[in-house]
Amino acid sequence: RLCPRRCGVDRNRERGFCGAGRLVRLALVSLHPWEEPCIAGEKGAGTVFFSHCNLRCCFCQNHEISHGGRGTDVTEQRLAEIFLEQQQRGAATLDLVTPTHYVPQILAALQLARQQGLSLPVVYNSNAYETVETLELLRGQVEVFLPDLKYMDPEPAARYSQAADYFSVAAAAIRKMVDLTGPLRLEQGILRRGVLVRHL
Repeated sequence: RLCPRRCGVDRNRERGFCGAGRLVRLALVSLHPWEEPCIAGEKGAGTVFFSHCNLRCCFCQNHEISHGGRGTDVTEQRLAEIFLEQQQRGAATLDLVTPTHYVPQILAALQLARQQGLSLPVVYNSNAYETVETLELLRGQVEVFLPDLKYMDPEPAARYSQAADYFSVAAAAIRKMVDLTGPLRLEQGILRRGVLVRHL
């Protein structure tokens, strides 16, 4: 029930709409210099691309990852190590891409990583198809939200992403994100806190 589809599956035994299993699956870990400048900084955002997705956008540029689930399964301990490795590489932020369906594992990994010195601003980079309940779990754990707002009209949302309720859900989610972070705060050109909406 992490996402608005609330499929209720037991991931130890089956897969829901998103296709995710019990373990986190990662498609790519990189320093991403082409993220928004206030997130990438000089060396790049410490991007962690999660496999699978709760939308089915027919135009997705990461189709093999989001629809096909290509990637490698990792434990929460290994995920924490990856977060710390991104910091050691000089990343300006920790950029979690399509994280919704792995929120419990991410929170556990963040706790482990912070115990070992993680101090990067955490960016929750999502498609905005989120529940307010799941976002509330992120209170005090995520400094920056980067939602992609895709649709206002339910007809194309249903046709192109299989989510007719997209706008009402995303609008409520973005309001919640603002509630969680408060106003934008920039320090030396890096976004330390706030919500940055990308209109797609």
